[in-house]
Amino acid sequence: MTESLAQRDGQKMPGSDVKLGEDDGINEDSDYYNKVFDEMLNLWQTNDKITQLMLNEQLGKMVAQLASWDGTCFWHDQVLVKRPRANPTSWYLDTPFWSFSDPKALSIWVALDDATYQNGCLYFILGSHNKTTFENPGIGKNMDAIFDFYPQFINEESVPVPMKAGSFFFHNGLSIHGGGANMTNGFRRAMTCAYMPDGAIFNGIKNILSDEQVAKLIIGDLLNDNTQNPLIFEKAIFN
Repeated sequence: MTESLAQRDGQKMPGSDVKLGEDDGINEDSDYYNKVFDEMLNLWQTNDKITQLMLNEQLGKMVAQLASWDGTCFWHDQVLVKRPRANPTSWYLDTPFWSFSDPKALSIWVALDDATYQNGCLYFILGSHNKTTFENPGIGKNMDAIFDFYPQFINEESVPVPMKAGSFFFHNGLSIHGGGANMTNGFRRAMTCAYMPDGAIFNGIKNILSDEQVAKLIIGDLLNDNTQNPLIFEKAIFN
């Protein structure tokens, strides 16, 4: 991981000139957001060791079984580093950021350091993915903005998920989740991997896609560029 981050030299994503600490235009409260966590995407495209990990067929099979779909495509990987004294991560959803809309899409979240109550472990509102839609306030400075969209959850208890380094979990991309502030003088590093079903269609959101890729797409087109979103697992179909 250290090697792959050094290779990127602060570049957030391949094909983009945006670096850590710079406004990428995705979040309105960029000053606040840049102190929530450092974010780098698609390290699999710039480091061979990460490629082997991310495109593992067994991971794709696990995702297909959990999501109940026949084929798993890789969407993106993402390194999230909460620096010492980092801001909390407000409640949000994953899937509405992405260029496809599927209620079963999943992420895997891997703890690279111990994630504790003190350094910003994640919290979830259990079962929320069954009732949320693709509306999303994004990650801003108002922790409760999500409840303007989903007021039915405002009085629900949240569940913290402290984790040991090296452990991981899967979660649905429409689950309401967030993270605490890092109240320590150490780092809380994590890596996530997001997946989409084979046959997903473009919804008009750019996300990780390049300007050139978006220019070739119209809403409803298949996202079938295997160089960008490779198929990593396909269920065998027998006649």
